Amino acid sequence: MKYATIKTVDIANGTGVRVSLFVSGCTHHCPDCFNEIAWDFQYGEDFTQDTIDFILQALAPQHISGLTLLGGEPMELVNQKGLLPLLRQVHEKYPDKDIWCYTGYLYEDLQPGGRVYGEDTDEILNYLDILVDGPFLVDQKNIRLKFRGSENQRIIDIKRTNQAHMVVLWDGK
Repeated sequence: MKYATIKTVDIANGTGVRVSLFVSGCTHHCPDCFNEIAWDFQYGEDFTQDTIDFILQALAPQHISGLTLLGGEPMELVNQKGLLPLLRQVHEKYPDKDIWCYTGYLYEDLQPGGRVYGEDTDEILNYLDILVDGPFLVDQKNIRLKFRGSENQRIIDIKRTNQAHMVVLWDGK
């Protein structure tokens, strides 16, 4: 896996001050995508244990609320495989920090039989607190929305969704 960039201080992609990892590679190619350069799976730097160590160090300060994954497309199958070691280590070292993930896929695509359901998907979802799902749609763009770009996108509370066995939207708390 490759990544486009890491922001060690990000206040736009989730609650609080966050570390954000922008992975490379996306097959959605949404018109007016804010990060078109990251569509290319070969763009950027190799994602290695050194990269994970850098992210873990960036997450250490108490004022950092958590980690956000976006891209590119974190839930492309090849990126799921690359992200799993990071999520395991973040969860082990910082169990109280939350993890957000932005995906152009729908939550339903990440379920058994879904378009991007793979051997790592369930474990990845278990590490997530929030999943912002759905492609960016220009005709539903709304700059007043909190933590999303278009009306079709949902902010899903994954922990509550797992408990309810149905999609539960985040209540902002």
